[in-house]
Amino acid sequence: MQLPSQLRAAVDALLEDTPIDVLKQAARRLSERYRAELRDGRLHMSEDLAVKAYLATRLPATYAAVWASCDAIAAARPDWSPASLLDIGSGPGTALWAAADTWPDLSHATLLEASEPARRMGQNLAGHLPFESEWKSGDATRNLSDLAPADLVTCAYVLDELEPPARVSLVDQLWRLAADTLLIVEPGTPAGWQRILACRARLIEAGAHVLAPCVHAAPCPLTSPDWCHFSRRVARSRIHRLAKDAEVPWEDEKFAYIAVSRHRPDGESQTMRVLAPQRAGSGKVELKLCCPDGSVATRLFTKRNGETFKRAKRADWGDALTD
Repeated sequence: MQLPSQLRAAVDALLEDTPIDVLKQAARRLSERYRAELRDGRLHMSEDLAVKAYLATRLPATYAAVWASCDAIAAARPDWSPASLLDIGSGPGTALWAAADTWPDLSHATLLEASEPARRMGQNLAGHLPFESEWKSGDATRNLSDLAPADLVTCAYVLDELEPPARVSLVDQLWRLAADTLLIVEPGTPAGWQRILACRARLIEAGAHVLAPCVHAAPCPLTSPDWCHFSRRVARSRIHRLAKDAEVPWEDEKFAYIAVSRHRPDGESQTMRVLAPQRAGSGKVELKLCCPDGSVATRLFTKRNGETFKRAKRADWGDALTD
């Protein structure tokens, strides 16, 4: 997938005066901080150059992960559309753009971000959207008490920067602020999955109804070394390739997420979730599935399954599949 054309053009404009060698060095430092999950008291994007490195190398992948998660919410609740968004730890507004692309009726957004350079560049980018956004300075672990609830609350790639006690407190506050739906997205690593599992358990205990990716509220059936995560293929721009010294014109972003609502999905769901890339052969396709009864199963579909086979053949990693 690609960034929306308006966002792509706006990002290119912000980066056009930055020498590629300088951007490359900044991108390397930023990547090292993310991969090490450093918690040294410093913001990952504390300087203009770090934010520009994020725009060049991380925004496309993060956008793809959040967009795919929003798309799963939209599929689970096709008749619902949020009017307001609250994004916590927003960076330069990546989740804002993903939500706006998913729900065109979105009319107001509030974004909380501690980094002044990220807020400034985020406001610049948000000026290309057709609705108002309000940017607030604040630490995600300390500055949520004065925020108003929103229909949709998002928190993407934030928990990995926090110590465990701070994560618990933040999840509680996020749920308090979610008038309807809460989405949390984390890197698709085993550690990211464990953070999502902890969020899932706490939110279910608080009365939340799971929308995606899980198709049940039972304990997750996956066990280590397996873990629940998904992947999105992202097109790399020229600047993206240069900043990463990359030759391949795309990259795969792996992510984990949990989406919950205050409203129970309608009806008794027979939906399954595809948990891995499909294995296809002549007249058959094999899928690893999360099932409504709380189990995980590998299931073979053949032409004898009729319409179900056709749907299975079209199903991609992360898609919902109805039997």
